[in-house]
Amino acid sequence: MYLEWKRVQRTGMRRLQESRVPLYERTETFRVYSSSVVPGFLQTHEYAAALLKSISDFHGTPDDVEDAADARVARNHIVRERGRRFVFLLEESVLTHVIGSAETTAGQLGHLLTAMAFPSVSVGIVPAGATRNMWTLETFTLFDEGRVHVELLTAAITVTAPGEVAQYANAFARMSAHAVVGAEARARITEALSSLSDEPA
Repeated sequence: MYLEWKRVQRTGMRRLQESRVPLYERTETFRVYSSSVVPGFLQTHEYAAALLKSISDFHGTPDDVEDAADARVARNHIVRERGRRFVFLLEESVLTHVIGSAETTAGQLGHLLTAMAFPSVSVGIVPAGATRNMWTLETFTLFDEGRVHVELLTAAITVTAPGEVAQYANAFARMSAHAVVGAEARARITEALSSLSDEPA
C-alpha cells in the first residue's frame, strides 16, 4: 500500500496519529530503525510539535500541530506497558540533528536517556563512521512479524508480503550487529547533549 502524505494529512495530522492506535495496541514487538529523527514513540511534546510543524509547512497541510503533538504523546503510554517490547535503532546522526531549537533537542535527548531505563525499551546507536555491511536506509517500523511501515518524503508505504517483511527483518538484524547499546549508547547520547549546550546562543 502506497499512500501520499498529502492525502492522509489532508484534514490535518491529529487524525493520522489517532488512527494508528489500534495497530499499536495489538502489536507486541516493535522494531524501529530511524536514520533521521528520534522515533515518534520516544518524542517529547516540544520535539514532536517542532517536527510536525516542519512537516505541515512542507506538505502544505492544515496546521493542527499542537493537537497532533498531543495525540502523539498521548499514545506513547504504550511504551511503558508491560507485555510489549520496543527495540530502537538510531543512526548516530539522529542525535545531532537540531529539531525546533537546541533547547528542544536537548530536552528530547534527555528524555531519550530516561526512556532507555523503561523495562520494555532497548535503544541501539549505529556509530557514525563505522565499517558496516548494511547501508543507511529509510526509516521503517516492524510490527511483530507481519507488517512494516516505511516512511518516504512524499508517502507512507505499508509492506505485508512475507518475503519483503523478512527482508526488512534481516536488514534490522544486520543494523543491530553494528549498534552500540547500554553504557556506550548512553555515552554517545550524553556527548551529543553536551555538544548542544556548548553551542553559542
